[in-house]
Amino acid sequence: MRNGSGHLTSAALLALAGLVALGDRAAAQQAGPEAIVLTGIIRDFKARELPGGHVDFQWQPRDKDNKGMFGHYMNIVADELDSEGKPVFRSRGHRVTRQWTDGHGRNMISPRDYINSRPGDVAGAMQSEGHAVHTAQSFSQWFRDQPGVNISKTLQITLRRDPNTGHYVFDDRTDPQFASLGGFFPINGDLYGNYGNTGKNFHFTFELGTQFVYRRNAGQVFTFRGDDDVWVFVDNKLVIDLGGVHGAIEQSIDLDRLGWLVDGNTYHLRFFFSERHTTEANFRITTTLELRDIAIPVSAALYD
Repeated sequence: MRNGSGHLTSAALLALAGLVALGDRAAAQQAGPEAIVLTGIIRDFKARELPGGHVDFQWQPRDKDNKGMFGHYMNIVADELDSEGKPVFRSRGHRVTRQWTDGHGRNMISPRDYINSRPGDVAGAMQSEGHAVHTAQSFSQWFRDQPGVNISKTLQITLRRDPNTGHYVFDDRTDPQFASLGGFFPINGDLYGNYGNTGKNFHFTFELGTQFVYRRNAGQVFTFRGDDDVWVFVDNKLVIDLGGVHGAIEQSIDLDRLGWLVDGNTYHLRFFFSERHTTEANFRITTTLELRDIAIPVSAALYD
């Protein structure tokens, strides 16, 4: 309805806004597949105090003062993957006391040009080097098959589309396979078996590779919330850095922040996760990306 001057009335504008909102919701409900299944590799380790145990698992990190301190440790890995598509050890980690945020208030990785020019002094948010990982050699075993050190097998996770938002979500608290397990425990009673009397297998890593098509200004975002270490790479470059042994924390990457991406091109997203310590295992991915499953990462001897 228009008023005497020919402009839409407030009631008409509200009605139009409602129609637009309904249209957006309908688009979200119709776009994309109902679910995305991604295949990766899980590697099981023994706790450090057990025969054949790995020094980094069931380890409490130590801060710059050599005091036992769980928490978020950045800078464990280098900014780019190596020629095998694996994270590269950079340091034993710098404990983070607060995170950077983007314009939407979402936790994000610290700007790399800043962090590289002023290591140990990110606006007072990051301490001098601590001890979250032992050595480059110990870290190199996390995402590679090492006979006598780890055992591996494939693992699939399913991201389901939220009909209200169009976002794809995997959440161990609601996923049919994991909801009854009290966390992300995909190999309870499997591979090396459960840890002590916990009834759960706490010491493992998980990696997967996937692809997506970049659409500029389309609101493409990838968010992870969980524990322990998580690193995400886009086009082999680090975009999420949640290293350390900590409770559930979160970071997001807004793909439009990655200025080198070309609209319409296909890129790899590589995801690396570790569960290193009792008592929880949280794992939640939320993304607007329509990810594609690709060949699983190279593995020398998958568990049979």
